[in-house]
Amino acid sequence: MNHNTSLSAPPRRTRRIVLLSLAILGMASGTFVVRRPLMMSAPMCMAGRWHGCFDTFNGVVLMTLIALPLAALVVWALACRRRAVGVTSAWRMSLAEVGMVHGTVPFLWMTMMPGAGVGTAPRRVSLVPLRDLVTMGPGGIVGNLLIFAALGFFAPMRFAALASVPRILALGAGCSVLVETAQYVLWLDRVSSVDDVLVNAAGAVLAALASRRWWRTTAEAPSDQPCPARAPAG
Repeated sequence: MNHNTSLSAPPRRTRRIVLLSLAILGMASGTFVVRRPLMMSAPMCMAGRWHGCFDTFNGVVLMTLIALPLAALVVWALACRRRAVGVTSAWRMSLAEVGMVHGTVPFLWMTMMPGAGVGTAPRRVSLVPLRDLVTMGPGGIVGNLLIFAALGFFAPMRFAALASVPRILALGAGCSVLVETAQYVLWLDRVSSVDDVLVNAAGAVLAALASRRWWRTTAEAPSDQPCPARAPAG
């Protein structure tokens, strides 16, 4: 029994190292791709200026990348605290909680940025499905897919009640409806479109399918409580 456990430890450690290396490589590649727009916002952000930093897409992306070490530190602190009291899957739960917030809030911030005609331009609503997909373009479609992607990826890993594709679809659609409604009520000079709801929900579902290997385990054995101590044998 102990021999089998010792044999399974190195492959598991190797798999974690490979996944971590792939994550670092992916972040480095993404940073390389967007390096030019980020460097345009870096001077203003470093100077503490609001304009050009938190009110532009490039500035929000830059601040999200800068906050990654802090997010990793929060994951580590939460995991250590849970492991100290014997909570199972401490690292997975901590990563899911921080990932949901860190991966969703920046996109929501960018989505709620007002347009040039805020408060003056007429409110616009598009309720015809698939009509706005042509005007979105590839960049707009990818951006809408990413808005609730982190929520769809991590929420089923953290909450067993959400560990199903229909529930993630309902969660993504419901959150998107709230965002589109807020854009209309706050008069942000943005189009409240049913296509945004469809694409946002699709992004959440696709991300959930990508993490299905991990959230299926969460659904089978959910636990946020300390592990019960085993009674001594004999």
